Amino acid sequence: MSRILIVEDEAIIRTALRRLLERHDYQVSEAGSVDEALALEPRGFDLVISDLRLPGEPGTDLIEQAAPVPVLIMTSYASMRSAVESLKQGAVDYVAKPFDHDELLETVARVLHQQSSHRAQPPDVTDAGGSRQPMIGECPAMQSVYTRIRKTAPADVTVLIQGESGTGKELVARAIHQQSQRTHAPLICVNCAAIPETLIESELFGHEKGAFTGASAARTGLVEAADGGTLFLDEIGELPLDAQARLLRVLQEGEIRRIGSVETRHVDVRLIAATHRDLRALSKTGEFRLDLYYRLNVMQIDLPPLREREDDILLITDVLLEKACGRHQREGLRLSRAARREIRDYPWPGNVRELENALERGVILAEGHLIHPDDLGLHPNSTPHSRSIVEPRPIATDQALDEEGNVEEDLSLEDYFQHFVLEHQDHMSETELAQKLGISRKCLWERRQRLGIPRKKQARRSNA
Repeated sequence: MSRILIVEDEAIIRTALRRLLERHDYQVSEAGSVDEALALEPRGFDLVISDLRLPGEPGTDLIEQAAPVPVLIMTSYASMRSAVESLKQGAVDYVAKPFDHDELLETVARVLHQQSSHRAQPPDVTDAGGSRQPMIGECPAMQSVYTRIRKTAPADVTVLIQGESGTGKELVARAIHQQSQRTHAPLICVNCAAIPETLIESELFGHEKGAFTGASAARTGLVEAADGGTLFLDEIGELPLDAQARLLRVLQEGEIRRIGSVETRHVDVRLIAATHRDLRALSKTGEFRLDLYYRLNVMQIDLPPLREREDDILLITDVLLEKACGRHQREGLRLSRAARREIRDYPWPGNVRELENALERGVILAEGHLIHPDDLGLHPNSTPHSRSIVEPRPIATDQALDEEGNVEEDLSLEDYFQHFVLEHQDHMSETELAQKLGISRKCLWERRQRLGIPRKKQARRSNA
């Protein structure tokens, strides 16, 4: 079901448009201004339909803020000037009010069809265990990653993957290799941080018999083993300078020389490197060769941290939970509502790897058919990026329970939220309120709606 955001300050028009779209099976959210629309995170929708003239900023301001989500502009002025101006600014189309219902529905269907046809599909990846499945994630940042993978894989150029630990950099490297022309050749994965500095040159480039104490036989290096295929160097920022110089020779000349050998060997290797560090900054301190950085950074792919993928967190959770249940023969085990809330609101400094470990703990420790927050072993109030700002008080025994025996809402936290917002909203913006509460603006808006807390009215700006 496609999700549409309507941005219209006239309540009658907004309600009529919502009902029209809902009758045709669209999921609709509403906002009365650009600020309210931004609080709903417009990039999480499939289409934004916005009036041109709104209190405060004009609807065209959403074109850039919502990108790559298309924005359909409504205007009460059927003049060619206002319509053409909105199209020049990047609107996907425009409709003139009062609009014809059939024409509007036809325009919406056409725009959504075009959007879905251009939507990047997650690549299928065979992991180290041999199982094949698509990468998980639908947020705009991951859509950009999928597009980069699709365009970069067949080009046979060097790739630098940037991202925090645990974001899935090796998965991206596997996807690039498996969609490249080298897919039938080996993919050799090396974690540079896991090999002692005294051994890393020998591991990568090989050595001859007697090259150093303990070298009782000649050995082929991992670069040579990847000949014809792909070499993935994870945490390349940890590579010693001597090894960096040898690697630069591989990239420039396609040559290696084993330690203790005078013979040069030619190799045909595609290099994919990954790091969580800023290589350019390291080059300024002399810890990383600038010439090697330029050789590596032909194509860069930036992986977003899990805390910036709010819409994907529960999607990833369901897939990882199913796998963990299969490994431990606990099929049918589910997360309680409280556990799902904690997973959604936790900042995940360890990213997907930390999420996978938490679910593994939950599957092992769960007593019944539900995994509760205590089973996950998370400590949201002790992490540096925590979104929580208060320890919950003990839950009253007379709180409402759902059919699974879970507390439906943590009333102590909701009471605190309501008190905090009402006390501070007169002198804080929505962004400041959200930051103080440790939540997103979208989450703030949703809780306002659920608890019936009206938002402070903003002064209406003149359009003159």
